[in-house]
Amino acid sequence: MKILSWNVNGLRAVQKKGFASWLKKARPDILCVQESRALPEQVEPDWPKTYEAHWNPAEKKGYAGVMTFTKTPPIKITRGIGKAAHDHEGRVLTTEHDDFFLVNVYVPNAQRSLARLPYRQEWDCAFLAYLKKLERRKPVIVCGDLNVSHKEIDLTNFKANKKNAGFTSEERAGFDTFVVAGFVDTFREFETGGGHYTWWSNRLNARARNIGWRIDYFLISKSLRPRLKKAFILPDVMGSDHCPVGVELI
Repeated sequence: MKILSWNVNGLRAVQKKGFASWLKKARPDILCVQESRALPEQVEPDWPKTYEAHWNPAEKKGYAGVMTFTKTPPIKITRGIGKAAHDHEGRVLTTEHDDFFLVNVYVPNAQRSLARLPYRQEWDCAFLAYLKKLERRKPVIVCGDLNVSHKEIDLTNFKANKKNAGFTSEERAGFDTFVVAGFVDTFREFETGGGHYTWWSNRLNARARNIGWRIDYFLISKSLRPRLKKAFILPDVMGSDHCPVGVELI
């Protein structure tokens, strides 16, 4: 089974850049999309008809939103984490499958001024509690834009960014709690070297120079580790300031 995840930075925008053709060629069993930024009625469904599209848009138009494309209908679809304070921005979509839950997430950004860092810390706690509740029933796969580079190796200029959103000690500690709770960073099971990123600034030709951040992840319950065949990043896929990431499970 191949599962992909991609922050598309606007579904309607990426559709104009060949999203449907890419999806047809990539042929994932499941695709999770973040920052869809659209309501279903605003989008022409030009993707292959083999996929069902499941939506959780934000209440605010043109903002956030997640979507999950599946070939096989999920057993159940859950929007949000069951907490009103966190569920109006369209950040979580959970699909239940035969032997796991798949949680598609777009984690809140702490913002350049760190104005939203306290909320981000609240979010991390509430989201982890939600995942652990799911895990009592079935193993969990979490994927999406987590808006943090966990280690110094996960971004190019770590020294210059230690007090910036996405690399503060608070956000990195939040990621640590997921690891301590038993979730596995799948990419690091296969690749321990640097230079592997999933997001690049649109400024200063950063992507061509590979000056980036790894902020998009697949995390899995430890019980799924024996089924993990591959975890990868697809940096050559264009259309967004992020690139897709993926896993293959046996």
